Amino acid sequence: MRYETLPAQLYINNRQKLVQQLAPNSIVLICSNDIMPTNADGSMGFKQNSDLLYLSGLDQEETILLLYPDAPEEHLKEIAFVRETSELISIWEGHKFTKEEAKGISGIKNIQWTQQFESILQTLIYTAENIYLIDNEHIRNSSTVETQNARFTKSLQAKYPTHIYKRLAPITNTIRMKKEKDEIKAMQKAIDITESAFRRVLQFTQPGVTEYEIEAEFIHEFIRLKGDGFAYTPIIASGANACVLHYIENKEVCQNGDVILLDVGAAYGNYNADMTRTIPVNGKFSSRQKQVYLAVYDVLNFASQLMRPSIYWVDYQKEVERYMEGKLIDLGLFSRGDVEKQDKNAPLFKKYFMHGVAHHLGLDVHDVWDKYKPFEAGMVLTCEPGIYIREEGLGIRLENNLLITENGTDNLMKHIPIEWDEIESIMQSRN
Repeated sequence: MRYETLPAQLYINNRQKLVQQLAPNSIVLICSNDIMPTNADGSMGFKQNSDLLYLSGLDQEETILLLYPDAPEEHLKEIAFVRETSELISIWEGHKFTKEEAKGISGIKNIQWTQQFESILQTLIYTAENIYLIDNEHIRNSSTVETQNARFTKSLQAKYPTHIYKRLAPITNTIRMKKEKDEIKAMQKAIDITESAFRRVLQFTQPGVTEYEIEAEFIHEFIRLKGDGFAYTPIIASGANACVLHYIENKEVCQNGDVILLDVGAAYGNYNADMTRTIPVNGKFSSRQKQVYLAVYDVLNFASQLMRPSIYWVDYQKEVERYMEGKLIDLGLFSRGDVEKQDKNAPLFKKYFMHGVAHHLGLDVHDVWDKYKPFEAGMVLTCEPGIYIREEGLGIRLENNLLITENGTDNLMKHIPIEWDEIESIMQSRN
């Protein structure tokens, strides 16, 4: 790990929050994610299970977390199982956690090797009534791949069929929505890395560069500053590509007179930034581009001020959509009369603004959430309105990351250039 580990007290506190919501006499079990294969003997980079990270900080494959608050002996209340290393593993793969290192990171005193899991579990499980297991209960989950935790669930239910099995996700999804200070600090580090890379890109971009060259400028700065890399597949969308919401080919030449929509973010310590900025290829917005840009910026400011404790996401989205509708009318995309005659099930604004304006951010870019629970202080969300005019080949989106406070929000990206004239000034200074 190139990043500095977060304090063990964070994970101790996170486990305490979880334990408070468990049924009596329960065991919690979470496995690390798989190392996913590609072809032949190839594999993808390892990405740890977010709930395991949240509760232990242990960022290594073949890890298992066992929590048993009502265990008959104190040393059995928390156990982490980590992969035992060897000289062969050390030569081919490098360093793996020692027991002392795993203890220092997680704050868990009882660290065992993973191969001891089955025997230890069998000595404990018959004294428990409930087993809490994790599944990817995310509203956007569409994966067809069976995870290690899913296989683990099947094997446990087959071996211990008479226990009561419970869902852990409703608990972890709720407690993860509110961030602790150390989590916000890690996210701010990811945001600061993103800022540095964006300023580099402002100095680099000009007519004739390719989208993938801009992508390369971002990743250079992300890695140079000890980031984990891209928080998600970057969107470098010039010209009409900006009207494709998840454009990720990043292969075109940036043309004079176009704008580029940059939806990128760095990751640091497994916490993520999620930024969108839209900049002119030649360093100067046209009058129409500026007009649309200012409309999006106005919606961003409105939506940022609207986000506060006690507001529900569903109501928040509707309020922003109503405000956006007025901006689209001002831009001449349709009239007030058109709105009065529109199909209420297919509102006209959806042609130009068709996505959600906010999502939770944290260990996952689209972090766990419950859209039917109100915003609370301590939550971190994106705010990302956009206007996409396909007939003009023009798409503009602006996105900040907002920490909800007791009285409103704190813009964690307030130091990243966003005013149109500041962007122009920085870009034109390259000459």
